[in-house]
Amino acid sequence: MKNAVMTTPEGEPTASGGPAPVNSAKQRVLVVDDFDDAREMYAEYLEFCGFEVDTARNGLEAVEKAQEGEPDIILMDLSLPVMDGWEATRRIKQDTRTRDIPVMALTGHVLAGNAEHALSVGADEFVAKPCLPQDLENKIRNMLKPSKAKPRSGQE
Repeated sequence: MKNAVMTTPEGEPTASGGPAPVNSAKQRVLVVDDFDDAREMYAEYLEFCGFEVDTARNGLEAVEKAQEGEPDIILMDLSLPVMDGWEATRRIKQDTRTRDIPVMALTGHVLAGNAEHALSVGADEFVAKPCLPQDLENKIRNMLKPSKAKPRSGQE
């Protein structure tokens, strides 16, 4: 039954066919990418999968939206204008309001040491682009599992 479509509690289909989210509140994803096509593709796919999605085009906008919107996870491209993803991740992780938000670093520049550098500035995961949207969804869901999620320090 490969063509069956699973649905979320809200009746929205999950494209992966995986389990629907347990809670009724949508988890929020901030997608940060300066390349319009990539940003829109990931945003539309994640919305289709039942996530609430916000987007940013550069690192400065990402930091501002992380502070204002309190996303559950951030997908951060590393090569960005205005402020690159390295610095944006560093600032997000140094801010008490946003430091516990998981950041998944995404980059098409897979050079030796990039994964280690991304983790050293605070990224929680490193993913090479291009990656299949379903694989990205699976990584996001895995990072958002209650056993993996960190408590938000700004909500104490």
